[in-house]
Amino acid sequence: MNGGGHLDRSLRLPRFKSGLLKASDLLKEVDLLRLAASGAAILLRERIDKLKRARAERLDARARNPNRAIAFIERHVPRRLGAVMTIVVVGGSAALGVVAGGHIDEAIAALDDTRNALANTVGFRITSVTVNGRTQLTQDEVLAAGGVNGRSSLLFLDAASMRDSLKANPWIADATVLKLYPGALQIDITERLPFALWQENGKLAVIAADGIVLAPYVAQRFASLPLVVGKGAETRAKDFLALVANYPVVKSKLKAAIFVGERRWNLRLKDGLDIRLPENDVGLALAALVKYDRENKLLSRDITAIDLRLPDRLTVRLSEEAAKAREEQFKKSSKKAGSA
Repeated sequence: MNGGGHLDRSLRLPRFKSGLLKASDLLKEVDLLRLAASGAAILLRERIDKLKRARAERLDARARNPNRAIAFIERHVPRRLGAVMTIVVVGGSAALGVVAGGHIDEAIAALDDTRNALANTVGFRITSVTVNGRTQLTQDEVLAAGGVNGRSSLLFLDAASMRDSLKANPWIADATVLKLYPGALQIDITERLPFALWQENGKLAVIAADGIVLAPYVAQRFASLPLVVGKGAETRAKDFLALVANYPVVKSKLKAAIFVGERRWNLRLKDGLDIRLPENDVGLALAALVKYDRENKLLSRDITAIDLRLPDRLTVRLSEEAAKAREEQFKKSSKKAGSA
């Protein structure tokens, strides 16, 4: 401003050296302004078109699915996530079906077969099997007990698990499993020996000395084993039969040892004679029995039972025929005494 308070020059027009605006420069400035306005208009129009398209897409999505939450998910969730979720749901449903249907073992077996097939393909097929220590079991029975079949591979065979499976067989007391790569398998087993036949509730089985049932049936080769009868007899038979073995006269005639009330034993001899033993001091009772037999041929007499349960006496029961004969003899003796 000048000293009189007026503007020294115009604020609207640019100042040139000549103090006057040339026409050509004015035209250039106008063109620039027009171009800037045109560019701004284009940008504005593009922005408006973009907003319109976004609004149209929202309206279209809302029309297809009125649920805003689902529409939001459809707009913002990655496209492949749907396929992934579908696979997860189908897989989960299949797993649930396997569990609910009780097909877990079948599924695991299928997976095992698949991996074993791959291992066999690359050279880990079991081509040689050696089983040592078997007597009662066949090689096929040993392999079946260990879970080894024609599809098994040496690579995925678990020696520790196989050993546990073998020991779960009642005939096998102990086992060792060796994997000899690439395809040899060696199995060493220790078998239990058949000790006696055990009868309970009319069922007959072969047992080992520790009472374990080896076979729930009796093959012909086991027919000569001693017979024990009654609940609890299978675990007490070893000690009792060892005691009876000290008295050969009794053992040679023994047909069965019967465990009564899980407390005491009775002996059934081959001729049907029953010997009732006490609960305690069984050895003394058997020694007395042998003495009576040596002195009086007791085990050869026509009697059906001998009762040794009382320590100070021996009681016998005559057979029916012997009882009748004894009664007739008594009557004759009485008549003779009366006549006299």
